[in-house]
Amino acid sequence: MSEHRRKPPQRGRRAAQPPSGGRRATPSQGGTPPPGGQPPRGATTSSYGAAPEGRPAGGRAEARRAAQRGRRRGAESAESASASTAAAGGRRGRRAEPPAASGRKRLIDYPRAGKSGVRRWLPSWKQVMAMCVGFVALLLGAAGIGYAWVDVPDETEAAKAQNNVYYWANDQILGREGETNRQNVEIGEIPKSMQSAVIAAENQTFYDDPGIDPKGIARAVFNMARGKETQGGSTITQQFVKNSMLSQEQTISRKVSELFISIKAGTELSKDEILQGYLNTSYYGRHAYGIQAAAQAYYGKDAVDLKPDESALLTTVLKGADLYDPHGGVGPNSSAKENRKRAVARWKWVLDRQVETGAMTKSERAKYTEFPEPQQRQDQSGKVGQVGYLMDIARAEVLNKTNITKERFDRGGYKIYTTFDKKKVGQLEKSVKRVRKENLDTDKRDVDKHVQFGAASVVPGDGRIIAVYGGEGFDKGHYANNANTLGVPVGSTWKPFVLAAAMENGTAKSQGQGISPESKYNGDNKITIKNQDGSEYLDSKNEKFRQVNMNDKDWGPITLRKAMEVSANTPFVQLGMDAGMAEVRDTAMAAGIKKESTNPHLNPSFALGTSTPSAIRMADAYATFAASGTQTEPYSVTRVVSESEELEGFDKPTKRSAIDSNVADTVTDVLKDVIEGEEGSGKAARALGRPAAGKTGTTDRNESAWWVGYTPQLSTSVAMFRSDPKDGTPLSMRGVGGFEAINGGALPTEVWTEYMTAALKGKEAEEFPQPTPIDNVEDSEGVPSPSPTPDPTPDPTPDPTESEPEPSDDPSEPSNSPSPSDPSTPCLPWDPDCDEEDAGGTNEGPDGGQDGGQDGGQDGGADVGASNGGQRGGSIFGGLRGQDD
Repeated sequence: MSEHRRKPPQRGRRAAQPPSGGRRATPSQGGTPPPGGQPPRGATTSSYGAAPEGRPAGGRAEARRAAQRGRRRGAESAESASASTAAAGGRRGRRAEPPAASGRKRLIDYPRAGKSGVRRWLPSWKQVMAMCVGFVALLLGAAGIGYAWVDVPDETEAAKAQNNVYYWANDQILGREGETNRQNVEIGEIPKSMQSAVIAAENQTFYDDPGIDPKGIARAVFNMARGKETQGGSTITQQFVKNSMLSQEQTISRKVSELFISIKAGTELSKDEILQGYLNTSYYGRHAYGIQAAAQAYYGKDAVDLKPDESALLTTVLKGADLYDPHGGVGPNSSAKENRKRAVARWKWVLDRQVETGAMTKSERAKYTEFPEPQQRQDQSGKVGQVGYLMDIARAEVLNKTNITKERFDRGGYKIYTTFDKKKVGQLEKSVKRVRKENLDTDKRDVDKHVQFGAASVVPGDGRIIAVYGGEGFDKGHYANNANTLGVPVGSTWKPFVLAAAMENGTAKSQGQGISPESKYNGDNKITIKNQDGSEYLDSKNEKFRQVNMNDKDWGPITLRKAMEVSANTPFVQLGMDAGMAEVRDTAMAAGIKKESTNPHLNPSFALGTSTPSAIRMADAYATFAASGTQTEPYSVTRVVSESEELEGFDKPTKRSAIDSNVADTVTDVLKDVIEGEEGSGKAARALGRPAAGKTGTTDRNESAWWVGYTPQLSTSVAMFRSDPKDGTPLSMRGVGGFEAINGGALPTEVWTEYMTAALKGKEAEEFPQPTPIDNVEDSEGVPSPSPTPDPTPDPTPDPTESEPEPSDDPSEPSNSPSPSDPSTPCLPWDPDCDEEDAGGTNEGPDGGQDGGQDGGQDGGADVGASNGGQRGGSIFGGLRGQDD
């Protein structure tokens, strides 16, 4: 055998290791395959090259190790590829493999380890339970802290209210308010009838409930979150807590505090103590806090002596004294008539409710059928003369312009600085008193009883209310503020708004172009009123509507300027129809009249003043004419200070252009003729001795008479009316003062002239701006040719179906010419044309004006009395709504 022939390795023995390192060469390292073409054991099949020199092929062990290394590298590569694939799949919305647990245990396993997708972020049931337990523990802890933090209410602390102090415009003290009329009594001194009535009406489950109403609290919180007003406490306990809390702000924190106090009061106070506290801290109206003061204010007796029917009435007024005191209250819709209707209805309900709850038997309830009439209101506030009315006006404005509740305001601590001029208020009151004293004698004439005056004075272009006359005073038992009262029709003082609407917006005939006051209209009596399309206006009975003038006066073709001077009715009714009564209403509102005081029925009578704005609003609306069409909201408060901080919301009102300046100046020029004209219905105002403009207003049946006049510096309105003190029903003034009738050019003008003379003393007289003439003369269709002046003597046999004639404005009328020596004549010696207007629309029916409007104006006029119920307390200046009960 050749020596070059290699021996095959012996079975079972390891090949000799090469001397150079012990590793034999692998096929990958090069080399020649053995004979037969088969690679050696442990070699890979990828390469059969010869082994490099000096490195013989290795054995099986080396091959195994190489294979293991390859597998490890493959696994790592596979894992990397898998991760990349998973990430890409996750981006495509595929489920990714959950990450491997780290082995470290977390305190809170969230996000959850070993979970994927949504499950990774969903807490486990253990985690949910833990959170619930923690939340409950937190609530209990907070409740415990809150419970420990608050104290139960003390009814004696509620009596420690501060005063509100009001100031005149010169910063002198006008008056104080807030000295509480309260005397606490024990539960034994409160009759069972009172206790039963309150529980039956307000909280039937009082003796069984825990003292709180969760639904009511949730409702209050929800309302506050939406910025709405919250309701009062739902249980007697909660109401007691609310009455006792000095802070009355409507906040969530206060509600939460109230909740904890109610819970604590329910657990630490007996039900009798809670009921006693509630009845001792509640407000019953008439400046009476607590059941003892209320019993004295309404029935002049101690609380222990109250009868069941009287207890039912005092429970009734707890719902809101200003709306349920049978003798009237303060604020809108609070006249004696309206209040009585509400009070009687709820009084009956309270008694019936006691029968339902078992507190009263049916036989006992049957005993109480007559309403327990309370005594007249007695002033207990020290508000003498005009002070009470001034404070009420300012108070209403503060509540309207802030989020202060009535309850919080009554706790006191506020300083209210007003616009009221002490000297001018005194001058206005003096003027009314003199005219009343010289012309009215209640001992001589019963008809002179219940005559009332209301007046207001506003600065044009500014809106400051510097003086009002609200009545004889709280100290005299008169609580309704006549200066801020809705319900007295303004009559022909409305005509300037009709003229302004036509001059600014035109008529149907002028196609929107403003018309001149020199335009002529038919001034004859009983003309048929027509629609804009020329058709005849039909009333609710489908009959022609005919308008009447005072004393059936025929004026013939008459310019609008002259018609205003003599206060002819027919031209302005037709002019209102031509311009559109909606335009007339909008013009009045632009001048400052509030919509809620306008008559909603825009029939022909609307042009003659069936609306019922307050004296403050009428003075402000005429001030818009005085300021050349610039309107400023009337205001009475300049600033309010609480705890040394000035409250926001009392900046001067923003001026706005309401009526075209030339139109407003033209209206003023026309109204000057009412005073200066030869036949002017307001010629008595000439005594002022300086440029002035104004308009008289008298309603049919002579239930009210107005004069509203102004100079460039001051606008003042004076109203005179008569009403039943029991329910506010309007009464006629015919025969008052010995006159056949009272008209706006008489006593109201006399009050105005005397006051304005004193108020403007020392001020230089100013002229009104001279307007540019409006050239568009548009005569009314059907204006007849001028004809001889008709015989003013009335037909000796008048048609009984025609409206009752009113005193004439025409001083040439023999039947109405005054005689200075005869006090029974219908006119004052200085006003020869005493009465002026306002027999309104009629279908030749028995009543003209507003009442005739029922037949001739599709129920428009009659609604005035029905909807307003006589006098109605205005909110803020006869229109703006403040916070109340």
